[in-house]
Amino acid sequence: MAKLRNIEAIRKMLDGTHKTQTKKSVGFADIRQKTQPRQVGEIWMDENGVEWEQRTGFKIKKGKLDEIRELINASKMPAQCPKCSQSMTKSLDKKFWKLEGHCFDCQLELEHTLRIEGKYEDYERDRVLRNAEAWLADAEQEAKELAEVFRNPVTFANADGTIEEWSGGMSGDELAEKIEKEFEEFKINFIDKLK
Repeated sequence: MAKLRNIEAIRKMLDGTHKTQTKKSVGFADIRQKTQPRQVGEIWMDENGVEWEQRTGFKIKKGKLDEIRELINASKMPAQCPKCSQSMTKSLDKKFWKLEGHCFDCQLELEHTLRIEGKYEDYERDRVLRNAEAWLADAEQEAKELAEVFRNPVTFANADGTIEEWSGGMSGDELAEKIEKEFEEFKINFIDKLK
């Protein structure tokens, strides 16, 4: 029985009257706007208010996180040094990119030039002073936090439920003032010795 249906289906296909050949389907025409060629880096808005940017070989939808991506990409070390266009593959290149914004070889060249011109000692003294000031700013913040801890007496609860207060023989305010005063003296002496 199935063979007869197959033979009948083949005859209808040969005649052009098979249901797959005479079946009518309804569709729609794809009426899209022709895309205009864009230049790499070009930014535009479509009819729905979506912002797009043309990249090399593709377009990308601009989104909420683009500003964050740009900040991240700006902090990443490039493949080539912006000053000398040399590839940055050494481990010291990464360190000097973070510190100076160029490769290790450019830093060597800079320091070599400063030595030849006789300006290296001033450059070195300035760098040490800036590092010391940054360290002192951190230390000052820690001294303030420590003084604040001593202003409030430290209390401990023992296993039997009693509470102990530790003051270190001085009141919290006296100890905090002593810390702040001695740190200020240290800071002034430290900066004077560096200069």
